[in-house]
Amino acid sequence: MDTTLIIILVVAAIVLITIISIYNSLINKRNQVDNIFATIDVLLKKRYDLIPNLVSAVQEYMKHEQGTLTKITELRSRAMDTNLNSDEKVALNNQISQALNGIKVAVENYPELKANQNFIHLQGSINEVEEQISAARRAFNATVTDYNNSVQMFPSNIMAGIMGFKVKQLFQIDETERKNVDVKKLFNS
Repeated sequence: MDTTLIIILVVAAIVLITIISIYNSLINKRNQVDNIFATIDVLLKKRYDLIPNLVSAVQEYMKHEQGTLTKITELRSRAMDTNLNSDEKVALNNQISQALNGIKVAVENYPELKANQNFIHLQGSINEVEEQISAARRAFNATVTDYNNSVQMFPSNIMAGIMGFKVKQLFQIDETERKNVDVKKLFNS
C-alpha cells in the first residue's frame, strides 16, 4: 500500500470520527435541554394542580381580589394548552409567577386566612413547588447555555448549521418582575 493512501485514510478516519463526535455531542446537549424542559413541565403541572386549591382557599377571604384570582385561573387554563411552544410556555409561566406573588402580598391583609391550617399547608406546598421550579429553571438555563455555545462556536457550529440545530431561548423574567413590589399600591387597587 502506498503511504499517501494510508495518510489519506487516516486523515479521513480522523475527520469522520470528529464529525460523529460533534454530531453526537450536539444531540446529547439538545436531549439534555429537552429533558430539563420536561422536568419544568412536570413541576408546572404540579403548580397548575395546586392553583385551583389556592384560589378556593383564598376566594372567601378576598372577594374584592376576584380579578387577580380570575386572572390566575385564566392563565392556568391557557398554560395547560398542549399546543404551546416553549417560548409561549415561558411567557405564560412568568405571568403566573407574577400573579401568585400578588396573592402572597395581598394575603397579608387577612389575618383569619393566614391562621387557616389548610391555607398554611397549601401556601407551603406552593412555595416548595416555586423553589423547585426556580431550581429547574437555573438548571435549564445552564443546559441551554451549554447547548447554545455548541451551536454557535466553531467547529461544532458548522455541523449545527448543516443539521439544522437552532439556538434555544433561556428562561428570563419580565422587566416588571425585576422592580420592587409596591405593597401599598397593591392594597389600594
